[in-house]
Amino acid sequence: MRRALRPLILLIILLILGGVGATYYARLKMQAQNSPAKPKKLAPGTAATFHGWTYTHTSNQQTVITVHAEDFQEVEGKQELTGLELDIYHKDGNQYDRVKSAKAEFDMSQGILYSEGEVEITMGVSEDQPPSGRLMVIKSSGVRVESKTGKASTDRLATFQFDRGRGKAVGAEYDPNTRELVMHSQVELIWRGSNPKTIPMKVETGEVHYKERDAKVYLSPWSKLSRDTMTLNAGPATVSLNEGTIKLVETTQAHGTDQRPGRNLEYGANQLTIDFNDNNQITKITGVEQGRLVATADTAVTTLTSDRVTLFFETTSDNSVLNTALAEGHSLAESKPVAVAGLEPADTRILKSDTINMRMRAGGQEIECIDTPSAAAIEFIPNRAGEPHRWVNGDRVSIAYGERNQIRSFRTVNVATRTEKPKPKDAKEAPPPELTWSKDLLATFQPNSSQLAKLEQWNDFRYEAGERRAKAERALLDQANNVIELTGSSRVSDNTGSADANRIVLDQKSGDFSAEGNVSSTRLPDKKRDNAGGGGMLSEDEPLHARAKKMRSTDSNLQIRYDGDAVLWQGANRLQADVVEIDRDENMLKAHGHVLSQLLDKAADPPKTGEAKKTATNPAARVFTVVKAPELEYNDVQRIALYTGGVELERPNMRVKAREIHAFLRTGSDSSLDHTFADGKVEIVQTAPTRVRNGASEHAEYYVDEDKVILEGGQPQFTDSLRGATRGEKLTWFSKDDRLLVNGVEDKPAKSVLKRKVK
Repeated sequence: MRRALRPLILLIILLILGGVGATYYARLKMQAQNSPAKPKKLAPGTAATFHGWTYTHTSNQQTVITVHAEDFQEVEGKQELTGLELDIYHKDGNQYDRVKSAKAEFDMSQGILYSEGEVEITMGVSEDQPPSGRLMVIKSSGVRVESKTGKASTDRLATFQFDRGRGKAVGAEYDPNTRELVMHSQVELIWRGSNPKTIPMKVETGEVHYKERDAKVYLSPWSKLSRDTMTLNAGPATVSLNEGTIKLVETTQAHGTDQRPGRNLEYGANQLTIDFNDNNQITKITGVEQGRLVATADTAVTTLTSDRVTLFFETTSDNSVLNTALAEGHSLAESKPVAVAGLEPADTRILKSDTINMRMRAGGQEIECIDTPSAAAIEFIPNRAGEPHRWVNGDRVSIAYGERNQIRSFRTVNVATRTEKPKPKDAKEAPPPELTWSKDLLATFQPNSSQLAKLEQWNDFRYEAGERRAKAERALLDQANNVIELTGSSRVSDNTGSADANRIVLDQKSGDFSAEGNVSSTRLPDKKRDNAGGGGMLSEDEPLHARAKKMRSTDSNLQIRYDGDAVLWQGANRLQADVVEIDRDENMLKAHGHVLSQLLDKAADPPKTGEAKKTATNPAARVFTVVKAPELEYNDVQRIALYTGGVELERPNMRVKAREIHAFLRTGSDSSLDHTFADGKVEIVQTAPTRVRNGASEHAEYYVDEDKVILEGGQPQFTDSLRGATRGEKLTWFSKDDRLLVNGVEDKPAKSVLKRKVK
């Protein structure tokens, strides 16, 4: 039985040992499952690794920086961070700058963070507010950040996000304590205004130093600003900001353009300042030292230069439009015409003054007017052959423009002008310059051509061209006809004489003029010519005076016509008529209508030395020959005056009537009557205190020195109140000698009727 139980006991023991072993191994398995995982083996050189690592640095119980990383490992003394966020607190502790990077190296002992990959720096983060501030976000790679100061730098491409713009540069530094940003090269900034819909301003430069606290951006060594159609290239520049928007740009060696359809503006100066509104729109541009504005339109290029040029702009919802340009100090405005097919070019105009104010039309594409508050000079330079060159000097010049920048008129006061005309073809020299003066001047120009149409001057107008002079209260130049009209106390004069009238019209090309209204003229004696007669009505010794309602002078004063109650006189010689015409080239004078001439006999020469002198107390009375007729024609070479149309001739104690009379004047400078021929129903009456003599014939001759009358033709008849009547084929009567010849034989009349004395 004992042998039978032994196997059973062994089996029981084995079962117990199996159960204990199973329990042991079960417990071991449970312990293995519940025990911590065995740490992975660290890579060579790695001191430690962490997941969800955080580091905080404080100073004076104030947090300075906080660093958080998804993963941290320390390798050879450097801390490598993955999924980094670095918060650098400002001194006030209310805001911080956050640096984010996918991977970075952080040296806690040195406080230096470096990221080879992309880094994003958000500025001015508040604990309880979203990010805001002028400079908001910086993105770059290869960034080095000082955790103690928050300074960040890179030498790679960096982009910047502002609250009202953005930018980029290659190489940058930012100090959050001083809030200064330096962009080292290839800088480009895009600044928009307070209204996101407005057109932004693009700023390009070599280097930027942005001082956020001072709201200043310094651009160097060059700068370029562009917005829409505006572009500005310059040297170093300073940009002033106001609440994040550009308010002022100050630069040097600047040159800007604004190109729009139908208009192109260029401006520049050694020192240039640009003012902006909140929408980055230009409100004013100021150029100092060699300031310059060039406005190019379809028809003209206008250039404005000065010591200081200020451009004022009007702003619309999306645009800046030039409104006014003000030039101060040695200012000059030049307008050159643009060549247009089919149109003759206008003059080039140059305006000089200390101050020039140019105002633009609505839209800023065309000039409306130019004004100068002080003295100015305008030069008109011709661009067409044969056109005159003009200068105008005056005070307070005002120029008005029409469409397409074409001058419409200009006005000035206290003015002096100068006009130089080109030398005519085949002429030896150019005509003398024409000079004018007046208190007021208004010039108007032809529409759509900018060519001078009329030039009006008034208040004490004066004119001078070589030996020719003129004056009037008002003068009007008709450029198309090259005619000057003078009104109000008008006068023209030259070395040959003068003419005064209420109105005078002067042809500048030919020198001809006409006058009307109270005309009064004086003609100085002519120099002797080979064919000149001399004396008489065109005497070389005395000036010729004239009055009439109208007068016209042509052919360099060689042809003169007086109309309406004309009166001419030389010394005591006098001529009246409705119309008087003088041809000095042919030495002819003609008078028409109610002709009346008065010729003075020359006094006898004084006795020569040794001859007896007259002892009469009273000098001899002057002797005149007065002739009345409808028509007169006088030839100064032949010294003959022909009166026609029914003539009456009177001398002392004698009167002659005839259909026509030839009056022969003495030769030389003597205007005395030498003899006359009368034809056609001649009647002669001679009166004396005791007798009357009458003569009648078809032809009669009278000789002054001999006091002789010859009657012939038409059955001549001579009647003496004392002696009776005598007839004959030819009667010759000597008044001084009281002799009468009949047919050339004395005292043998062909037929006589004698009167006896009544006792």
